[in-house]
Amino acid sequence: MKMSLFNLNDKVYAVTGASGALAGAAARYLAQSGARVAFISRKQSKLDAAVKGLGPEVATFPCDVTDRKALKTTLALILERFGRIDGLINGAGGNMPGATISPDETVFDLDFNDYEKVLQLNLSGTLLPSLVFGEYFAECKQGVIVNFSSASSQQALTRVLGYSNAKAAVDNLTRWMATDFAQKFGDGIRVNAVCPGFFVGDQNRSLLLNTDGSTTDRGRQIINNTPMGRFGDAQEICGAIHYLLTDASRFVTGQVLHIDGGFGIYSGV
Repeated sequence: MKMSLFNLNDKVYAVTGASGALAGAAARYLAQSGARVAFISRKQSKLDAAVKGLGPEVATFPCDVTDRKALKTTLALILERFGRIDGLINGAGGNMPGATISPDETVFDLDFNDYEKVLQLNLSGTLLPSLVFGEYFAECKQGVIVNFSSASSQQALTRVLGYSNAKAAVDNLTRWMATDFAQKFGDGIRVNAVCPGFFVGDQNRSLLLNTDGSTTDRGRQIINNTPMGRFGDAQEICGAIHYLLTDASRFVTGQVLHIDGGFGIYSGV
């Protein structure tokens, strides 16, 4: 009975941003744990690299998560390939230089075009897949959505203005959609989020690490404010996502689960 609560065998999950560090690690973990996984990302070349070495129970689907029409086509292709979908992980996201405020700038130096693009990618890129796949879940009266929040969503983390604003909105969206789905379509549809702390990936590597592998000033500042005293490993996101996708969390919805080594609870003193 206990094992069945965490069962992934023959489940079908769609993962956006599946060529990235964290969503990619989650997608690979699910595939290696008995699930069938639809890897979704914009570029086929990155998808091909992401699924290398995995078995036949995975498939790749190039798609722009801010394009609703493309998402509907992707949903139909996944259903054609796997027959059903049990859950969606909204892992697509990112940042742009113009939406950040460097130490020698002020908020008035914000590039508003980049800011809007960051909001679109992170917020609309979470909302639109949730609407498209959520409509399918509503018809089935069951399905799970796991969004990606950020350690920057609940505090004024310097520099990352646009990204922080977008992820704060994702937190609210998670709670809002969890409430709406449960009230209008039943308790079989759940919406939660994971809130990663600091993990080194392609997008933030130069911000956290020097070319020789040592930590930058920014990296040291983050580690000093993380009680566990280190960055996270991408594999450490997988257990929380496993829990949120399965029946082990069937009475859990609207929650933002922090995976941050204590960063979000530490005052620095």
